Amino acid sequence: MNNQKDITLLEGIRSAAIPFGEHRGYDELMDLIGNASFVLLGEATHGTHEFYNIRAEITMRLIREKNFAAVAVEADWPDAYRVNRYIRGMNLDRYAVDSLSDFKRFPTWMWRNTEVLDFIGELREHNTLLPDEGKVGFYGLDLYSLYSSIEEVLSYLDRTDPEAAKRARYRYSCFEQFNHDEESYGLEAALNVDKSCEDEVVAQLRELQQNNMSRLRREGLTARGELFYAGQNARLIKNAEEYYRSMFAGRVSTWNIRDRHMAETVNALAEHFSQTRPGKIVVWEHNSHIGDARATDFSSWGEVNVGQIIREQHGSEAVLIGFTTSHGTVSAASDWGETVERKQVRPAIPGSYEDLFHNAGIYSFLLPLRDLPGNLKALNDKRLERAIGVVYLPQSERTSHYFQASLPRQFDAVIHIDRTTALEPLEYTPVWEEGEVPETFPAGL
Repeated sequence: MNNQKDITLLEGIRSAAIPFGEHRGYDELMDLIGNASFVLLGEATHGTHEFYNIRAEITMRLIREKNFAAVAVEADWPDAYRVNRYIRGMNLDRYAVDSLSDFKRFPTWMWRNTEVLDFIGELREHNTLLPDEGKVGFYGLDLYSLYSSIEEVLSYLDRTDPEAAKRARYRYSCFEQFNHDEESYGLEAALNVDKSCEDEVVAQLRELQQNNMSRLRREGLTARGELFYAGQNARLIKNAEEYYRSMFAGRVSTWNIRDRHMAETVNALAEHFSQTRPGKIVVWEHNSHIGDARATDFSSWGEVNVGQIIREQHGSEAVLIGFTTSHGTVSAASDWGETVERKQVRPAIPGSYEDLFHNAGIYSFLLPLRDLPGNLKALNDKRLERAIGVVYLPQSERTSHYFQASLPRQFDAVIHIDRTTALEPLEYTPVWEEGEVPETFPAGL
């Protein structure tokens, strides 16, 4: 670190950083959040214990002190709704671990882990003595659950309108030939648009929405939760069909469909809760979804994301908080669909944001990024930033996990934990328990 600009920057970071963790720094973060209605909490990996733990503590404070109504997470809608039913005392699951049973799709460890288990137990305890309209909820934002959402819509209609259920079965039968293989459907639809199920899913969504409005007028608030759940499943099916049909058109197309769907779901949740209380929502997603895409090189490709959309729609009502780490361990796979491993996270690449924060010499800190003082202005210059998803490829660290970004334009604040540890999955595997043998990392990555 011999660049004078970086030396000045380090001095600025050290003076502005707020020590964080062990209950320090949370009051300052609550002050920064203020009266915002949308708090988006990121993560630099999908498998870090500290990120989940801190997000849980922040979320509980937002619920208790600022009357937040729900947490919305990067998970499938039907799977997360079982957790929602559990924490609100609406189903027969006896234990918190039972409510996580529907998380069967890779990567299971994202939600079937010890931190989430403790968190939903705390949410249930919080809800126990509250009336229904005061209870917080737990919801999924993602759109991968095409077939399970179809099953949920049909189940709902079987109970409430058997004739409508027959029409829905006929429309959704368009997907039956693909044997629950969404990618096969996407390929067929891309090669032969006449085989698309687009018209069917749009027609079914419109009918369900019309019927739900009629039922809501008849039955009032008593049916509102069930109607909302069914309606969101039908909307998800429409968006998932578009997503899988667009899979072979390129990454940007599917990325934007997915993130627009997730942002729509955040807004739908806010509107749903606003009928009885302030519609204030906490969002848990990867930094790549909640950090404003306009501050990254991905924007030049045409990508948008949840953070950008919510900021554009709600302005100062949205607070975006990123998380970073320099090194440690992480729970991740070596390829899509493979077994989770406990992997060593390589030290941050020299010159990256993570390396800069490591060189500040503070183990964990909160750094506000609004209205930067003069000695922190250089933080606006684009640098490398790391993103580890459910797959981690340390052998191709630079090309697989780094991108250019301006951190202060991405986030309102960042929480840096210098050395982090792997998230503990509920299902141990020998490869996770053994972990990777520590290695001497090469300096030039």
